[in-house]
Amino acid sequence: MKVLGLASYPVEAAATRYRLEQFVAPLAQRGISLTIHPFIDGRLFAQLYRRNALPQTALGLLKSTLLRLADVLRVRGADVVLVQREAMIFGPPLIEWLAARVLRCPMVLDLDDATWVSYTSPTYGRLGQTLKWFRKTDDLIRWAQIVTCGNRAIAEYVSSKGTIARVVPTVVDTEIFRPQSQAETGSPVLGWIGTHSTFPYLQSIFPVLSDIASKYSFRLKVVGAGVPEVVVPGVEVENLSWSLEREVSDFQSIDIGLYPIDQSLYSGQWAAGKSGFKAVQYMAVGVPYVATPVGGSAEIGEVNTTHFFADSEAEWQATLTTLISDPALRRRMGAAARKHAIENYGLPAQADKLAAALREAANSRGG
Repeated sequence: MKVLGLASYPVEAAATRYRLEQFVAPLAQRGISLTIHPFIDGRLFAQLYRRNALPQTALGLLKSTLLRLADVLRVRGADVVLVQREAMIFGPPLIEWLAARVLRCPMVLDLDDATWVSYTSPTYGRLGQTLKWFRKTDDLIRWAQIVTCGNRAIAEYVSSKGTIARVVPTVVDTEIFRPQSQAETGSPVLGWIGTHSTFPYLQSIFPVLSDIASKYSFRLKVVGAGVPEVVVPGVEVENLSWSLEREVSDFQSIDIGLYPIDQSLYSGQWAAGKSGFKAVQYMAVGVPYVATPVGGSAEIGEVNTTHFFADSEAEWQATLTTLISDPALRRRMGAAARKHAIENYGLPAQADKLAAALREAANSRGG
């Protein structure tokens, strides 16, 4: 069985890497050949959110659009088209319409975010909001035979539109994301690894971190914020750009994971659609974490065993203080988190779910 995967972004983007790319080999073992065609390449992705590169970005997007039109010809040789979020990162769903409605190829849509929720881009502002064409997600859901969803909130939305929803959480290969044996030395490291768009979530707890730093010693490691300097009064901060080569070791290098989500940003609906992937990454490397119980993060792990929840400044302060001051508790919770990840978020089990969804969609062609 042949599946054509149309991704919005290249492998440097987590959605492409963990919702598509890491399934290529497992799906092949299950008799399914998945070929992935990203809309933009790694070079264009690297400059996409730099406003000073707008002219080069515009030319790159034009080239990507022409190449994407050529992908329509590949649809004829596929049994199923698997679209990760959208075939193009702007404009109406032309490619999906041609594939699913004109060429009648069964389509599986993969959603790991609430992409139907409109928000203002921190880089492009209202221009980005206009070009993004958020309303196309409802069309894609309607045209899809099945939608694979990152969490229950997304699945509930899809089901409300009358389309079959299958929950396939975003996971990692636990043979790659694994704890690193190292003796604890010095102050514990609180860590956050994300993107420029989620960095404001971390900023929402800066006052808490400053207050804790007046009483306890710790370091803060920030990866992927997309800003040249991160300043938290009273806190020693290590600010690094995100690196694909360093991704696993960055997670392994922290003692306590941070997963704040500020629902006042972007809209509560967007926050509710977050798949909770960072929680899975923390657990896989054996790191206890503190999270806001929103969207997928509210469904993942065992609260008070693998992690703590915090939904107010007082709760963030209490839970982080507990973990910072108790190394033995960190070790116990980290071990429980690793065990939970292996038992509940293994790659083979999710590959089985994805394979079943793809076959179900393919069988609809003859039905």
